Amino acid sequence: MKRSTLQLLFAAIGFVAGDAMAQQSAAETPWLVRVRAVRISPANESAPIGGIGAADRLHVSDKTIPELDVSYFFTPNLAAELVLTYPQKHDVTLDGANIGSFKHLPPTLSAQYHFMPEATVSPYLGAGVNYTTMSKVNLLNGAASLEHDSVGLSLQAGVDFRLDPHWSVNVDVKKVQIRSDVIIAGARASNVKVDPVLFGIGLGYRF
Repeated sequence: MKRSTLQLLFAAIGFVAGDAMAQQSAAETPWLVRVRAVRISPANESAPIGGIGAADRLHVSDKTIPELDVSYFFTPNLAAELVLTYPQKHDVTLDGANIGSFKHLPPTLSAQYHFMPEATVSPYLGAGVNYTTMSKVNLLNGAASLEHDSVGLSLQAGVDFRLDPHWSVNVDVKKVQIRSDVIIAGARASNVKVDPVLFGIGLGYRF
């Protein structure tokens, strides 16, 4: 075999081995950061508001928000994900009429199982807890308020589409339990089940 052919062969072997080592190294790093655009679609289930009307129910507006999440892989399959954003404003309507707005900050911590972490298409499931803080509540010109905090469960399903050892495209769906009492004149007037479904799509980077 000619020397030039041997050199080409060894060069090809070295390239393949180097690429495999790079993929393995990337797969073994524990940190994954994603940036997503997320559509929040509340369930809008609430009890009728006493003293206003038997059929009057609150409606919380849909919203698209930016989201940052950080994942840490304890093993190739098991990870923890923390979802972060900044306080989001939602409009509130009653029978189609705007009655005010509020802001909420909903960080969520989930445990995930990634079924095929080394595959190009890697699905996962997750479950965790959501802690939501309500702020800047202005309902019925200040006559109504919301309970300040909400703690609930969250469920998650998603898939990562690997572009290379570091970059991936992510699609994610969560169901989050967010509930709050509506307080009027110091008394509980209704219970709002926001319980949104969150549809997210974004980019991930594995360090």
